[in-house]
Order: sequence, then C-alpha cells, then structure tokens
Amino acid sequence: MDTLNALVLAFISMVIINNLVFTKFLGTCPYLGVSGRIDMAFGMGMAVTFVVTLSGVLTYMINNWILMRFGLEVARYVCFILVIAGAVQLVEMYLRKFFPSLYESFGIFLPLITTNCAILGLCLFLDLWGVDSLILAAVESFGAGIGFTMAICIMAGIRENLQLADVPGCLKGAPITLITAGLLAMAFMGFAGMIR
Repeated sequence: MDTLNALVLAFISMVIINNLVFTKFLGTCPYLGVSGRIDMAFGMGMAVTFVVTLSGVLTYMINNWILMRFGLEVARYVCFILVIAGAVQLVEMYLRKFFPSLYESFGIFLPLITTNCAILGLCLFLDLWGVDSLILAAVESFGAGIGFTMAICIMAGIRENLQLADVPGCLKGAPITLITAGLLAMAFMGFAGMIR
C-alpha cells in the first residue's frame, strides 16, 4: 500500500506540482507553437506523452543497467537523444499512417519533439532525483507527459477564448500569449513545496 501511495503522489507531483512547462519552463516551443487550437494541442500532448513515457523508461534502463554499471556516464546525452529520436520516429510513422490530417497540421512541430527539452530534461531529472525503481521512472515519465498535455490544452483553450475577447491591438498575438503563459506559470507555482 505504501508503494501505491508513493506512485500516486509521484504521478500527481509530475502532473501538477513539478509540471515541466509551468515550474521548470521546459518544452515552451511546442507549448506556445501548437497551442492555437485545442484539437492540435491535445494531439501534440498525446504524442509527447507517448514519447516522454517511452524515453523515460528506456533511458532509465540504459542509464542504470548499462552506462552506470560500465562507467560510461559520459555517453548519457548521446544515448538519451538517440532513444528520444527513435521514439519520435515511431510517433511520426504512426500519425502519418493513421492520422494524416493531424500529421499535416503539426507541420514542423512533430519532428521538433526530438529536440523538446522537456523530454530530455525529464530523462536527466530521473537520474538527478535519484529515482530508484523502473516503475517509479515509468510513473513519473507518464505523469510528465500528462502534465505537458494538461498545460498545452489549458493554453489552447485560453487562446481560443482570447480570439473572441476584446484584446488591445498592441497586445494581440504573441504578447497576450506570453502574458497568459506567465500568469499560468505563476498560478501553478503556487503548488510548489506540497510534494517533493
């Protein structure tokens, strides 16, 4: 029961309290670039969730079972980026085959998941935080993906509503988007210190 509680708390922590977008400011390029429409934002969030979960689990195994065992920690970044790139290729092939309209609407942002710093950051945080089990690494990776999805969907919903709002001309477009992103980040920072 204690293990289950720890896993639930780790998941909630990654989704809300240690959200990579709102508290670590990682992954802001797709967060701002693909959050124009809620359907695109949700699709991108699901793609990132798959990639970050798969990458987190695989990089945990590679780091703890191979690199650290043989003293090859210097190759950590190269291995992590190769794993992330492979996971992105899986997502890209799947979307191209089964959801071609979504694949076309993502444009350049789909291959840019490879360089999404939130994914690489999570893989490095798993080592930094001293995650000591594969199941905890999987839960935290999945929670990071769900947290990214939540963040991008919240921003997309607000941006869709802002199109109907009377925003001053000098704030339309990027300025109001950045102000909104800052306010959301401040709101979520209020959760800091609750867990971990």
